[in-house]
Amino acid sequence: MQPTPTAYAELQQAYDHFNAVLFRGQLPDCLITLQREKRTFGYFSSTRFVNRDGLQTDEIAMNPSYFGVRPVRVTLSTLVHEMVHAWQFHFGKPSRAGYHNLEWAEKMEQVGLMPSNTGKAGGKRVGQQMTHYIIEGGPYDRACADLLTAEFTLSWLDRFPPCSVEQFALGGGEDDDGDEVQIDLLVFPGPGEVNRSNRVKYRCPSCAVQVWGKPNLAILCGDPGCEGSAFEPA
Repeated sequence: MQPTPTAYAELQQAYDHFNAVLFRGQLPDCLITLQREKRTFGYFSSTRFVNRDGLQTDEIAMNPSYFGVRPVRVTLSTLVHEMVHAWQFHFGKPSRAGYHNLEWAEKMEQVGLMPSNTGKAGGKRVGQQMTHYIIEGGPYDRACADLLTAEFTLSWLDRFPPCSVEQFALGGGEDDDGDEVQIDLLVFPGPGEVNRSNRVKYRCPSCAVQVWGKPNLAILCGDPGCEGSAFEPA
């Protein structure tokens, strides 16, 4: 497993999935990069790159420093947050640099992410420094669940995250303009802690068929030769 193509292929797979499900395939291709911007989960930069033939493309940057300390579904919500910025750049009317306006906020809600300057219910929906939280059962939540039912994850994690295993910072969240904010939802599992990624691989002990699902599922194999064997965590 080569690290570079694996890491970027996973992000491209997620981008293509969310583009198809949440944006009806409207978004153009972009260049996804990994950038360690301090206290920033990700950012969007329009027409940032150009090739030798003069073709320009946007950049969506993801900060790998936090891949190991946030659930996969939360990390991927950052990707969709930046995809909303891409949508607004190509099809809407962005405000001044760094300002998140009402059009952006309404599109965020449409795809299933609630804009909030605090990262919690009741926060301001528009403003200069904005984050979001996932709307439970909303379009993003369902689309992400569909993606995570496949053998999908973010395979490569930074060994030196910006917090210790014991730290759980509260309040604040993502600021895609690079301003300093507190980081929320730090859930890096230490030795012996349970997997909190919301997906577990199960295997039939008889035929070795594997499936992915939520933790603590009770699954029986339907193969006649297995006689209803109970799946076990792989």
